[in-house]
Amino acid sequence: MTDPKTPSEYLVISKGKWDEDKSPEQIQQAIDAFYEWHDVLVAQGKMISGQRLAPPTLMVSKHGITDGPFAETKEVIGGYWFFRVGSLEEAAALAAQNPCLACGLHYEVRPIEPKRGSAYDQTCETPGSRTKK
Repeated sequence: MTDPKTPSEYLVISKGKWDEDKSPEQIQQAIDAFYEWHDVLVAQGKMISGQRLAPPTLMVSKHGITDGPFAETKEVIGGYWFFRVGSLEEAAALAAQNPCLACGLHYEVRPIEPKRGSAYDQTCETPGSRTKK
């Protein structure tokens, strides 16, 4: 008998803006459908709730604190949540069921790295490196 794969966490970042050709009623229908979808996945233990993000933004870097970032419209981040499933592919398949896709939003799905960072490991923060799949 094989044990099911231990679930891992995947961060889902909601990006984009609502399609300009959608009416407020169409967008509200997608939002209502999202929350129904969300509640089912939370009850199944496949989703961990996140939050919507408010518009004010400050950028903190070695150069100080400034307004921004001034991302392109398509890169605006509106919120986040987590999936707790067996693979990146399963997490992406769940994100593809999000009702808000039909109204212009899109989702970035990223695996959560459970171990601490190290300057000796190649990661997405290592200059010139490619991340492992």
